[in-house]
Amino acid sequence: MRFDNLHDWLRWQETLHPSTIDMGLERVRKVWDKLHPRALKPAVITVSGTNGKGSCSAMLESVYRHAGYHVGCYSSPHLLRYNERIRIDGNEIADQALCEAFGAIDQARDDISITYFEFGTLAALYLFAQYDLDVLILEVGLGGRLDAVNMIDADVALLVSVGLDHQEWLGHDREAIGLEKAGIFRANRPAICAEKYPPKSVLAYASEIEATSLVFGRDYRLAVAEDSWSWSGPDKLSRYGLPEPSLRGHKQLENAAAVIMVLETLSDRMPVSQSHLRQGLREVGLPGRFQVLAGDPAVVLDVSHNPQAIEVLVENLQAFACPGRILAVIGMLEDKDVHGVVRLLKPCVNQWYPGGIDAPRGLNADQLAAVLISEGIHKIHQNHDITSAFDAAKKNALPGDCILVCGSFYSVGDILRQQ
Repeated sequence: MRFDNLHDWLRWQETLHPSTIDMGLERVRKVWDKLHPRALKPAVITVSGTNGKGSCSAMLESVYRHAGYHVGCYSSPHLLRYNERIRIDGNEIADQALCEAFGAIDQARDDISITYFEFGTLAALYLFAQYDLDVLILEVGLGGRLDAVNMIDADVALLVSVGLDHQEWLGHDREAIGLEKAGIFRANRPAICAEKYPPKSVLAYASEIEATSLVFGRDYRLAVAEDSWSWSGPDKLSRYGLPEPSLRGHKQLENAAAVIMVLETLSDRMPVSQSHLRQGLREVGLPGRFQVLAGDPAVVLDVSHNPQAIEVLVENLQAFACPGRILAVIGMLEDKDVHGVVRLLKPCVNQWYPGGIDAPRGLNADQLAAVLISEGIHKIHQNHDITSAFDAAKKNALPGDCILVCGSFYSVGDILRQQ
């Protein structure tokens, strides 16, 4: 055991590898083979995509838990606590269990250098192997083909969306990025695409390896009625009278439709009744995805940080129909398309409150304000950090206004800590 507390383990891991991101599976697979040379017993669902991974993973976790199955879920990044990344039957993993897992990984790796994210992925798998679980939901961190999660073969792969993000690692257009994300597909196993029009590279790769592609709008569909919605899929499969997921926004219906397609592909192994499906959708929770805090002014928290996600955020804001002004508290990382995000938000935001993010790659308030000015925005209330920006927005808000916090997991996490 190198350290006796989680904080020290994580701080050490951040300095262990010369690069934050090191794409490739050879190093991490060698360590995993030492830790657990046998195949994992639970069914494995791997979830990839530019946006929507967290929502789909949370829905899958909720539905399977309501159906009585034992579920392990691995997701990233976290909002408040690192422990959020690893959940067993809905419960965050304890500090001591994480420390023990990190100790085992450190011993097994010997002189193999692994990244912070790879340490976390190995810890999740190591801990899941100690429980009698029915299903594992593994959320890809970056891309798919070379992400550490992909060393485990998926029984079902779900590709939620393909947008322009992490282009320095994944490629500069949707075709290249889609091909990287499709790397989670496996031969003769379901490969579900939650977009109506996925990149051609995605479908070509599925065909090349003989994965069973199931595409939204082609192989499965949804239909919205006045107070419910329905799902239909291949072989005359159907689900009727479904409630909207408790996660807000029309996009979540498309995510839920993809989740049902996943459930149906595993129904022989883990059947889910209609009542459990309904319960799971109604009671799914995921902080920071158009999360509305009660009060006046209303506060909307959304971790959207790339143009594709911001487009959905704008749609949700329009449906939310704020009677007053929208005051945007925004913080972003330097490797994001900051200009693209600002341009999309600009038509619906009345006042801007940029705040600095004190984290690797975080923009300071001056840098973010400079982007706003370059985009022709002048109603700017600049603050040192996100919490002071939020406090300034609250001070200036009028009854009926809405305070929007967005741009990064860091931004939303800073505000959630205040609640």
